[in-house]
Formats: sequence, C-alpha cells, structure tokens
Amino acid sequence: MPMPVAFTKTEISDVLVVKTGRAEDDRGFFTESYSRPMWKAAGFEEIFVQDNLSRSRKGTLRGMHYQLSARGMGKLVRVLQGAVFDVAVDLRRGSPTFGKWVGRKLSAENGLSLWIPTGFAHGFVALDDETLVLYKCTDSHAPGAERSLHYNDPTVAVSWPIQPTIISPKDDQAPLFADAEYDFVHAG
Repeated sequence: MPMPVAFTKTEISDVLVVKTGRAEDDRGFFTESYSRPMWKAAGFEEIFVQDNLSRSRKGTLRGMHYQLSARGMGKLVRVLQGAVFDVAVDLRRGSPTFGKWVGRKLSAENGLSLWIPTGFAHGFVALDDETLVLYKCTDSHAPGAERSLHYNDPTVAVSWPIQPTIISPKDDQAPLFADAEYDFVHAG
C-alpha cells in the first residue's frame, strides 16, 4: 500500500520536515518511513548509505556533529520511541542563514522526520527516557572528517526546551562557532 510523503520547508529552506502517510486501525499503525521510488517522485534525490540508531535517557544531549565537506553527511532523523528536540545549524559560508539554527520536536507520536543536508551541524536533546532515534545518512562515518560545534554557543544561541544534563566530554568540550572548523559553501 503506497503511503504519501510531504516535505515542508523550515525557516532554513534546505532543512525539511518530512511527514509520511500513516494508516491507523485497532492494531496500531503502519507507515512507509522511507521509500526511494516514492521519495524520488516527490523530488528527493539523496541516497542513504548508513543507518544509525541511538538510545538516550531524558536530558541526554547528542551533538552538535558534522563531517567536513569531502565526507559531508546529510541525515534524515526519525524518533522510534520517545521524543527529542532536534536541531540543525547552518555552517555554509555565503548562506543567508549562515550561523542560524532551526529546531523541531520529533516524537514517536507525531511521526515526523527532519531532513538535515550536508553543511549543517546536527544534534538533539532527549525529552523522554528510553528515546530511540534512527538516522539515515548519505555517507558513512569518517573519523578523520568528524567535527563538533558546542551545543551552548552564545553566538548561535539554540533555545533548548530543557537543559541538557547528560553530555559527553567530547560534546561538552566542542569548539565555539567562532573557533570551529568547517569548509562548507552555500551553492545557491
């Protein structure tokens, strides 16, 4: 049974909220969370090569992560259980939204996904215990290209809905926006 997909631009037009069709009945629900032919027909051309799954307790911060442009990684983020506040920060020099962020609540209940293209730092804070997040990625993990941006940078000023309480040393020590290494250029 083909399920429709809809892409909605956010305040940063290249970051998209994705809503897939959902059939519900007494058993629960069914959705095609990703179908390459259907998504391609709707104008989405990206190809995914890796899936990541994380489980987090409430207050866990993961991010803000990205890979340098030669190994840039677009991410399609979806919550399978629980909820997160998911954030993307534009690192593309020359972009009208350079240094700006966009965030959305993603939950198992709302069934939304967020498409974050290459050129953005990505992170989230878990809003519930036992939150499961699945992200489809357009490139595989490349440790040599991996970089981070501090989640609480005052220049970017992400408005987190809850204070992160569980933060890895790597994420807590990530550089501020002014000192971070990124090599993305806005194509438009």
